[in-house]
Order: sequence, then structure tokens, then C-alpha cells
Amino acid sequence: MTTVNRERLSALIERERELYSAQNPKSRAAFDAADNLFGRVPMTWMNKWSGGFPIYLDRAHGNRIVDIDGHELIDFALGDTGAMTGHSPAETVAAVQRRLGELGGITTMLPTEEAQWVGAELQRRFGLPLWSFTLSATDANRWAVRLARLATGRSKILVFAYAYHGSVDETFAVPGPDGVAVSRPGNVAPPVPLDLTTRVVEFNDIDAVRRELAHGDVAAVLTEPAMTNIGIVLPRPGFMEELRAACDETGTLLMIDETHTISTGPGGATQAWGLRPDIFIIGKAIGGGIPSGTYGITEDVARRIGVHEDADIVDVGGVGGTLAGNAMSVAAMKATLESVLTDDTWPAMIELATKFREGVEAAIAEFDLPWTCTQLGARAEYRFVSPAPMSGSESAVTGDAELEEYFHLYTANRGVLITPFHNMALMCRDTKASDVDRHTELFRAACADLMGEG
Repeated sequence: MTTVNRERLSALIERERELYSAQNPKSRAAFDAADNLFGRVPMTWMNKWSGGFPIYLDRAHGNRIVDIDGHELIDFALGDTGAMTGHSPAETVAAVQRRLGELGGITTMLPTEEAQWVGAELQRRFGLPLWSFTLSATDANRWAVRLARLATGRSKILVFAYAYHGSVDETFAVPGPDGVAVSRPGNVAPPVPLDLTTRVVEFNDIDAVRRELAHGDVAAVLTEPAMTNIGIVLPRPGFMEELRAACDETGTLLMIDETHTISTGPGGATQAWGLRPDIFIIGKAIGGGIPSGTYGITEDVARRIGVHEDADIVDVGGVGGTLAGNAMSVAAMKATLESVLTDDTWPAMIELATKFREGVEAAIAEFDLPWTCTQLGARAEYRFVSPAPMSGSESAVTGDAELEEYFHLYTANRGVLITPFHNMALMCRDTKASDVDRHTELFRAACADLMGEG
């Protein structure tokens, strides 16, 4: 396998940084003038974009973004799944505009009839019968964790190292030297030591799962069907079935978060792989870009919650918020699920993701690079390691910030955006084969430059 020349890589990064700065003077000026924003951005994670400052948005439609410097970019980031529908899908926009204008009442603390349609559609896709709405998957995870503790009478949550479930305190854990949960590096001011709330093991390690569940204090295992935010880490064959069995054997609830893995299909991996969650969480994409989230529970979980008459489920017991289930978000979810992310949407998106993966793999093979590209339905991601990692910790230690910056800047400077957090590309119904071809062309050219063959 070919070894990357780090001196050449550093020189190429500097070249791309200079080009990025020269091409985006208005974005640079906007960033420099943002004195009243913490980190100079509306949300601090926006500083993850490479180049020293983010590109500033002017407008976006479908899979195209136009920045304030007038560049049109092919968008494979798609809001890290939040815009998996494409930006501003017409059907969702029309439903939201009708609620905003003709009907009025963005948020009133009153239900709308559309909510039942959404709940029934979620049951059809994911199997769980009872649903409650939130404004994000973070909210859904946070509230569902409380309900899992209530239903089981147990205090701890089991998560996988380097999993991501929004900003839920319990999930920022990795195994310490003795296997006990400790705070993940970079975790901002955890309120309590993580071992008080969390047990943590490596993804794909069923023996470790069984060992930790044997303590009898875990209310729920919270997991994605495949890890996504540390790079795509696929489950080994049989792992999810073994996880379900381990939960059943120990009276532990299984919580499945498909906020990102909805890329697998219209019913996510839950439908595609025949999973059986007790609690299900999803957000982002189902609202077409309007803040939306939801969690679903089984009848059995609802019954176990219901016996606790002292728990204040309907007021200030720690579950819910006044904007949750608002009329505008519900209208957006109905329109998106009914008319945008339909069952018929996925085949073409998955076909494009396959084309994307195959193009990247061809360039990797051409230059004999020790890299991989992994696909999860309509999502694909290249990694600068081979073979592909099988756990979060393995994925974390094989990350390569320099190569990521190089490829992010190289593609952005030439009109293509990939997700800033890693090297993920997502397809939407507006993505074209020519868009994928353009990325393949750029990826190969970047590899050639890196190998001194450009």
C-alpha cells in the first residue's frame, strides 16, 4: 500500500487554505465581523468547517447551495441528514406556508389532526404504536431515557464508546482502563461522573454487552443500528439480533436511534433489518429541515410507565416542552413523510450512493491507498484506514485530521461540499448522477495531487 508523504500533504493543505481564503472574501469578512457570536458562529460546531472560517449561506434549494460570494456548490452534506429531503422541498414548504399564513397558529399548545396521521405513518414504518413529538432527536433521546428509567426502575443507560445521540449527558462516555465509564475526551463539564449514570462498551462486542447488563442496573441500551458520527461503523452479522436477545434476557429495554440511519430505507434499518426496539428515536430528516423529532414506545413500555401515578408525565416532570408538537413542525412532518421521503424515494438515492462508493473505491485502488469507503443505504463515507473500523474507539484512533482537511478544502474549493464532521456524503432525491461523477473526478484528482501525479 502507498504511504502518504506528510510534507507534501502539508504543502497541499496550505495551498488549498490560501485558495479557500481568496475565493471567499465575503464569507471571511462576515466571520471576522461576528463579534457578538460565541466562536463567531451561530452554533460553535460550525467552526468544524475547514479553512479557518465557514462558508456563509445565501440560499439553498434541492442539493445546491449558493454562498454569499456567489458560488454554487453541490451539497452532499445536506445538513448532516437534516436536509436529506433536499433543501426546501416544495411539498414541505407549501405545508409550512399554509400553516404560517392561511391557517396561522405556529405554536398554540393545542393538537392538530395531522399529528395522528404522522403517528400512524411512523407506526407503519417502524412498528411501534405510540408516539410523542419533540423538536430534535436530542430532546427525544433525553426524554425517552427518563421514561426508560421510570419503566424499569433502573438507573443506568448502556451506550457504545464514541456513539452520538445529540447532547445527552449519559452518552458521552468511553471505557476507562478498568472498563468503567469515564467522560469522553472533550466532554464539556459533565454534571456527574459518567459511571454514576452510564455503562459503556465497544460496538460489536456482545460479550462486553452481556457482562455489563449482568449487573442488573441498566434501564436501556441506547444505540444506532450502525454508528455514524464517528464515521460509519457497520454492525457485524448477527450483532443486532444478539443485542436484542441480551436485552430480553436481562429485562433491559432496547432504544434504537435512527436519526442518521434512516438513510438505510423508508423504515430505516429497523424495517430493513427486522429490528425490534422497545423505544425508537428519530429526528432531523422527518421534518424536511423544520426542527422536528419524535420517540415511539411499545404498548408494554406505556403500561409500565402508566403504573407510576406519582410521575408527572403531563406537566413539569422532566418530559416535554411547550414548543414540542407545535402545529408548524407537525405540518412539516406530515408533508415530508407523505410526499417527500416516500417509500419510492430510496431506490434512486441508494443507487447514487453505490455509484459514489464505487467511484471512491476505484480511485483508492488506482493509487493503491490503504483506505476504505463504507455505504449505509443513501449514505457513503470514505475512511483513511483499511480495513474499516468495527468499533467507535478503533474509529476514533484512526482518524486523520490532515487528510480530512485536505479533501474537504479540495472539494469545497471546486464546488462540492461534504459533511464537515467527517467524510460523509448523503444523497437526496435532487442529487444527479453527474453530481456524483463530479465528486469522483475531484476525489481522484486530489489523490493524484497527493501522490505527486497531478
